[in-house]
Formats: sequence, C-alpha cells, structure tokens
Amino acid sequence: MTFENGRNARRILVTTAVEAEREAVLRGLGESPAFDVVAVGVGPAAAAAGTARMLARQGASYGLVVCAGIGGGFAGRAKVGELALSSEIVAADLGAESPDGFLSVDELGFGSSRVSCAAEWTEPFQDALAAAGIPVRYGPILTVSTATGTAETAERRSALAPGAVAEAMEGFGVAEAARACGIPVLEMRAISNAVGPRDRASWRIGEALELLRRASAILAEVLS
Repeated sequence: MTFENGRNARRILVTTAVEAEREAVLRGLGESPAFDVVAVGVGPAAAAAGTARMLARQGASYGLVVCAGIGGGFAGRAKVGELALSSEIVAADLGAESPDGFLSVDELGFGSSRVSCAAEWTEPFQDALAAAGIPVRYGPILTVSTATGTAETAERRSALAPGAVAEAMEGFGVAEAARACGIPVLEMRAISNAVGPRDRASWRIGEALELLRRASAILAEVLS
C-alpha cells in the first residue's frame, strides 16, 4: 500500500503519549495531509483506549498506526541521541511472578505479549533515516507500566527480549488496538536516557524531542 502525495484514502494514525511529543511530530510532518496525530495518554491502558477510540471512529481510513515518542535505550544497544525503531513490540511486564522467575502471558497460555511490526513499513523508513544521517537502532521495543529505575530491573527486562533496544510505556497498548482492527503498527522512540538507575538530571528530553521532529519529517517523506 502506498500513500503517494497523500491522495490514497488510507491514512496514517500517529499516537504519542503527551502533547510535547505530539507537537514535535507535527513540526516534523509539516503540511502532509496523510497523517492524524493524537496524544492518547501515558501508559499502555490509556494508549490502548485512546487508539481504539480513534480507530472506532474512522479505522477503515487507516492503513498504518505509528506509536511515536521519546524513551529509554538499553546500554550497548541504543544510546541518547539515537532513534529506536521496532522490529516487534513486547509487553515486558505482562505475566506473573513465580519461584523460578517471571512467566510471560505467552508461557501462561493467556495470549501473546508480542506484536510483530511489518518489514514492508519499517525497512524503507529505516533506510531513509540512515540516508538522512539519523542513527537508527532496530530491534524489539519493550512496553512497561512502571519505568525501569534500577540496574537489576534493566538486566531482567532486557533478557525478556534478546536484542531489545528501548523501553517506553505505550507501544503495546497502541499495538493491541491496531492488531484488533487488522492494521499494521510500528513504534519509534527518540532516546532521551539510558534504561537503568533513575537519574533525571542526565535525561536529554529537549534533544530527544528534536530528534523525534527530524524522524517525523523523514516519515512524511517516505509515506506521504
């Protein structure tokens, strides 16, 4: 499916958690008519509800859902100033504790904690980002309800999805709403901080929002 010059009836829904992220995306997209950009709230529940509400209103008009924002990068995989792009979206804390460790919802037999992202969308976007000089790290992006704040939690969560590049709080909620409607999804996160011990002073939110703007401009070029 293409969106050449925005004339195709199938549009792109971009969700963010908060208004600052939405504004960064809108600045990047410019006047492109192919996109709707909505701040759906913080956390997977708010993200799922907000995305589902938009899809219920005009889901048939969308050919792709993009979850966009800033997030934390796992050490050695995505650092501050780089963009994480999802190969799959993983609910990192959806499951149960046991004496032998964490059991995912998949292991419990209650569904799936993973949503795959279609390569036909991610590959051309990744290529265009690289051509524009934006450093991209491609791999699983984790969704959590409680942001990681210790080295121990970072190590445990990283092990849940080998090669995980980043963590944020909305992707799986957005992905589940899109999956229920049969719409492909991808997630992109401009890295503002390292996943691990909470150190608010080291976060680079302004720089990450600017990177999100730049990445959104490339998204518009590729998909409009």
